Amino acid sequence: MSGVNEIRSTFLEHFARHGHAKVESAPLVPRNDPTLMFTNAGMVPFKNVFTGAEKRDYVRATSSQKCVRAGGKHNDLDNVGYTARHHTFFEMLGNFSFGDYFKEQAISLAWELIIKEFGLKKDRLLVTVYHDDDEAYGLWKKIAGFSDDRIIRIATSDNFWSMGDTGPCGPCSEIFYDQGETLAGGPPGSPDEDGDRFLEFWNLVFMQYEQVAPGQRIPLPRPSIDTGMGLERIAALMQGVHSNFDIDLFQALIRAVADATGVEPNGEMRASHRIIADHLRASAFLVADGVLPSNEGRGYVLRRIMRRAMRHAQLLGARDPLMWRLVPALVREMGAAYPELVRAQSLIEETLKLEETRFRITLARGLTILDDETRDLTSGQNLSGEVAFKLYDTYGFPLDLTQEALRARKIGVDKDGFDAAMARQKAEARKSWSGSGEAATETIWFSVKDRVGATEFLGYETERAEGVVVALVRDGAEQPKLTTGEKGFVVLNQTPFYAESGGQVGDTGLLHASGVKFRVDNVLKKVGDLFVHEGEVVEGEFELGAALELDVDVARRAAIRANHSATHLLHEALRQVLGDHVAQKGSLVAADRLRFDFAHPKPVTDQELAEVEEIANRVILENGAVETRLMDVDQAIESGARALFGEKYGDEVRVVSMGHGQNHAFSVELCGGTHVRRTGDIGLVSIVGRSAVAAGVQRIEAKTANGARKHLNAEARVLHDLSSLLRAPVEDAADRLSTLLDERKKLERELTDARKRLAMSGGGAAEQPIKEIAGVKFFSRAVTGVEMKDLKSLADEAKQAVGSGVVAIVGVSEDGRAGVVVAVTPDLTQKFNAVDFVRLASEKLGGKGGGGRPDMAQAGGPDGAAADAALDAVAIALAQRAGA
Repeated sequence: MSGVNEIRSTFLEHFARHGHAKVESAPLVPRNDPTLMFTNAGMVPFKNVFTGAEKRDYVRATSSQKCVRAGGKHNDLDNVGYTARHHTFFEMLGNFSFGDYFKEQAISLAWELIIKEFGLKKDRLLVTVYHDDDEAYGLWKKIAGFSDDRIIRIATSDNFWSMGDTGPCGPCSEIFYDQGETLAGGPPGSPDEDGDRFLEFWNLVFMQYEQVAPGQRIPLPRPSIDTGMGLERIAALMQGVHSNFDIDLFQALIRAVADATGVEPNGEMRASHRIIADHLRASAFLVADGVLPSNEGRGYVLRRIMRRAMRHAQLLGARDPLMWRLVPALVREMGAAYPELVRAQSLIEETLKLEETRFRITLARGLTILDDETRDLTSGQNLSGEVAFKLYDTYGFPLDLTQEALRARKIGVDKDGFDAAMARQKAEARKSWSGSGEAATETIWFSVKDRVGATEFLGYETERAEGVVVALVRDGAEQPKLTTGEKGFVVLNQTPFYAESGGQVGDTGLLHASGVKFRVDNVLKKVGDLFVHEGEVVEGEFELGAALELDVDVARRAAIRANHSATHLLHEALRQVLGDHVAQKGSLVAADRLRFDFAHPKPVTDQELAEVEEIANRVILENGAVETRLMDVDQAIESGARALFGEKYGDEVRVVSMGHGQNHAFSVELCGGTHVRRTGDIGLVSIVGRSAVAAGVQRIEAKTANGARKHLNAEARVLHDLSSLLRAPVEDAADRLSTLLDERKKLERELTDARKRLAMSGGGAAEQPIKEIAGVKFFSRAVTGVEMKDLKSLADEAKQAVGSGVVAIVGVSEDGRAGVVVAVTPDLTQKFNAVDFVRLASEKLGGKGGGGRPDMAQAGGPDGAAADAALDAVAIALAQRAGA
């Protein structure tokens, strides 16, 4: 038992046999800790359980938690590939006790697993304890039988863990394995402890205190246990290798890279193989958990990881996108343990392929410029920060990629110069926000906000209120008043009007008082929380300080509310039908419709859409209350609310819950929009359209309430009318129409053939269409009642009739326009060119040009009455050229 998958399952089963609940890995985007960019440790999903804020139906747990350290405080990205144990993605095995067992059982369980299950040699093991933790010291002697030299007291924070400046904390006990004298390094606590000989692979945290203030701790009433074992590390130990990249899992991925590139994995390009294998895991799992590459937030970190690997794929000589072709190998290795990889495989592949295709364009352009700029630099020198910024700003070449590309040559980058250039650009951009029109209008909101402060929004509770005008803006400048007919912007101290944000459109309505009216056409949010009412004065004069009545268009707001609430229900229904990878990628909530974009690798089928619609309408018909709570972000995420990746939330957020699910609400989302009171207020939801908007992103459109009713009634009327016209019951209408369409196609083909035969026969005319001009057969005919697209097929028939010669056919349409086709048989194309003839005919028809091949050309013109003249022009030209 030494394979990664076996080690993982053995660990989990060991603790399951001892009463631990096996808890699935939480997503890489933390649900309960907004301070973290990614889940970076096994205890993160249990943070609120340890603090007592959350209760679960178990007091013991074990898990293999997905972790990423590639952004923010925990960032290992630059080291990955060049060391033995740094990763962007890794798995943390852990067992947890929430006020149940403590030190003695934790040590006993760990020792039993290490010795009996994993079979590690006792004489190679040693442990550390916090310097004053005599209890742990004694337990290790008692349980493991260690001599004093095998239990090392450490006085530093390395052996004392804390959740933060305050909160649960406690001493640690780290377990080390002696990998042998062939490796450099000494035991923990010694001067050369940083060597590789003694490898720490498991940390037991004894959470027994609460830090209430600096220097002040009190005992916890229910001490707990939190342990973390790196799966990759223990696999390396058990497989007898000194690098995590040599374990079976990584070797399978590295072999896939080598097979795809033909480059030896253990040669001088070893680091590139390792980087690709590591970053493939991080990229795939992040996409599976709903993160897509972008230029900000988590998406930017994902893009950095992807592009770093893609850069090394290029160094290995891969001519085409490589990363997406490696996904099946990853799914084979890890799909059984993490089924989300299997569910999202198509999305992962499409995302990687598209990103690498785009990146290769950026990479080729940036590397050319970089080579030119660094040609004269040598090891130890720095690239100018100005040049690095130019690469970033003008050519889209990120700073970290520039640093990575120069790393092998030991050339650095002037980071201070880069930052200075970035600062100058921002200053210039702000300075350029001056002048007139829209740009000037944008600059004004900073000073308005500084003077009047934020707008208080009343629209969650009411659509009518009173407010005072605190600013008036027109043509980019503040004004003392606005008069009848003038368009501008009104800022109030408070408003029930919703400002356009989060996909929901702004409200419309009236601001009014005696003799004064301002029509609100839209509401915008500026500088964070300044609500700006855009519209026109339709009566009187608007002045600063005026007290107004504020009336939102109630019917329009009600329709918007219904559509927004339906969006939440459709989001959750899509997740239930298509899978947990579904994540919102954009939306529009208007009065007449809703539009919802979401991550999904392929078009949604009719059956899937029907199921989504059915689920959403079932929740609507339950008519349950829609609950909105104000919570801090920690509480919101802890409650299971879905947050949009990359969105920025304040300290206090609105959590909207609706419907009844299993042991929880059907839908729970962070949302600042307006919503119905009960799900029944939505009426019904009808999906009316679908499309793909980008690789891996699908779109549905829907209507609710009266909009859905009118849409469905209109479709029902159309179906009823069709049924009457077809003289068939509604249920048989589709089959009847299909039969009629087939019959019509058959008749149209027969009619077309008949018209062509009639045209070629001259309609009964005595005149023969074939003449001989200067020894060359010439077929000419002016025809009517033939589609212009059929002229070429008529010309082909005429060529067969003449055998050797030239054909000219003019077709005249019902509106008097004409088309002309000239054909030359193959034996004469060296002497005559159909293009030359057709251009002469086109001129007579009032057209210009024409084109085609020497054997067949086509043109047209507006004057069908000149058909005979066009044919004569071809005949004359043929006579001239045949006699030449």
